[in-house]
Amino acid sequence: MKLETLLTQNRSTIVKKWLDQILDTYPADTHKFFKKQKNQFANPVGYTLSEEIDRLYMELLRGVNSDRATPILDRIIRIRAVQDFSPSQAVGFIFLLKGIIREKLETKIRENRLSDELTMFESRIDDLALLAFEVYMRCREKLYEIRANETKNQVYRLLKRADLICEIPEWEPVSKKGKIDNLPVIHNETR
Repeated sequence: MKLETLLTQNRSTIVKKWLDQILDTYPADTHKFFKKQKNQFANPVGYTLSEEIDRLYMELLRGVNSDRATPILDRIIRIRAVQDFSPSQAVGFIFLLKGIIREKLETKIRENRLSDELTMFESRIDDLALLAFEVYMRCREKLYEIRANETKNQVYRLLKRADLICEIPEWEPVSKKGKIDNLPVIHNETR
């Protein structure tokens, strides 16, 4: 038996446990709400996590392709990047999968001598975590950019409201008569 077969056969159990451990990273009342409320519109965070974690697991089974994995990670990390998570907490949920797989499949892995395959699969998880960190950094950069622009706009509005900013009229450097703002044009005269 191959590890991929075991991982596929135990997919629903592993994904459910993974989602539960991810939800455990949230405060208790939030965790309960995420688990109870299945409606996509009443609970967009819980719904997104549930849907995308399953897709992410399937991507790991296929082999991590950054073009396919990045949009999945983006939908998860985008949520976690704006919450009160440190960078390691925001992407650390990926490493939870290693422990779950070892816990759920330890006996079968040992019986079928699949530790080399497990090591290779865990390497995929590590690759996914690195990709997740890149996604996290892009999300945070965008968030800082939005905050900086909002701060600039607030300062501008405050200065404008206090009449400390005035509009500068547009200036035409050369008029049709060849003069620069009413200054006479100097011609070279030959003698």
